[in-house]
Amino acid sequence: MKTQSYSGGIEAGDQISQNPRLTGKIIVLLAGLSAISTLSTNIILPAFPDIAEQLGVSARELGLTLSSFFITFALAQLVVGPLADRYGRKKLILVGLSIFIVGTVVGGLAGSLETLIIGRVIQALGVCAAAVLARAIARDLFDGETLARALSLTMIATAAAPGFSPLVGSVLTTSLGWRAIFILVGLAAFAVGIFYTATLGETHPTERRAPVSIPGVIFAYFRLAVNGKFILPALSVSLLMSGLFASFGAAPAILIKGIGLSSLQVGFYFAATVFVVFGAGMAAPPLARRYGAQIITSAGILTALLGGGMLLIGSESPGLGWYSLSMVMYLWGMGLANPLGTAITMGPFGKQAGLASALLGFLTMGAAAITTWLGSVLTFSAVTTLGGIQTTACMIALLLFLLRGKSMASLSQK
Repeated sequence: MKTQSYSGGIEAGDQISQNPRLTGKIIVLLAGLSAISTLSTNIILPAFPDIAEQLGVSARELGLTLSSFFITFALAQLVVGPLADRYGRKKLILVGLSIFIVGTVVGGLAGSLETLIIGRVIQALGVCAAAVLARAIARDLFDGETLARALSLTMIATAAAPGFSPLVGSVLTTSLGWRAIFILVGLAAFAVGIFYTATLGETHPTERRAPVSIPGVIFAYFRLAVNGKFILPALSVSLLMSGLFASFGAAPAILIKGIGLSSLQVGFYFAATVFVVFGAGMAAPPLARRYGAQIITSAGILTALLGGGMLLIGSESPGLGWYSLSMVMYLWGMGLANPLGTAITMGPFGKQAGLASALLGFLTMGAAAITTWLGSVLTFSAVTTLGGIQTTACMIALLLFLLRGKSMASLSQK
């Protein structure tokens, strides 16, 4: 059997030749795999006050359940990626979803903050496989403009998870108690596993699989990390997404404590944001065809930067209108830049899609862990902290992405 070693072959010519039709079932499946992680994160946010009261901790301490999830998620991806490139996607996804369900049971039965954190860590260990391999599966099946379209449509569908899940979490907490949230999330993971098995299955054929060795994997990650075609757009996308995750962590303090919304109103608020991401995701592919993915991605990051900047120049206790305008700008920019930037990052690395997706996921979740941790420890107001985090992250992201464009232009002139 011919295999491709990790030590080479990660250049721009590594494209997957097969281009199956992008169907609704594939989009729903990719969205389901991607959404489980954000679903399990956001659905619990409106329940923080109730959980804090029952477990005898502060709502701010519950931020540790987010940062511990992100750190575990980030590190575990580095193992999942190369294993999936060696043994295929299907085994890793099904085992990962099973582990996630175990963590869901632990979290749902938790009687202390420590046990809840352990449950969240187990959840992260399992669900990282689904999230990482959703991108790898998309790269297995598609390339070029079709890959960008698949990622855009997936992101639109996935936006329903962070958008509508707080509303669902609010309803469950109010009617059945916060532990019912874990039951729903576990059932969702089980349903995704069944749908994946019945709809798609393995997408990484045996002849494309690479042997796994620790030195080879380390060297492969190193090659990606020093390859400007990967690392510059990957860091840009990761920093942009970290600002979004920071807004999730800050939402209870800003919307409930600061502005005075109820947990149910916060749920409706997040649900309304879905339409912003939906519009941006629909606009991204045609705009990229007309003006180029580099220009539209840069414009998206700049728009998100302006959204974060609004929080810095505004009041420390903004009204709902000002805060919402800031969030709309950030979400619109993120909705344009994220799918296009991800396609730019993943496009040249078809044979190592699992590895590349794992490193991209590691960078994203690592950045998210840092920003959510900063949000919980900095002593500035929640609004100022969030604005500072988003502005700084987007400024660095824009500089890196522009540097990527400049370097690619230089290469094309040679």
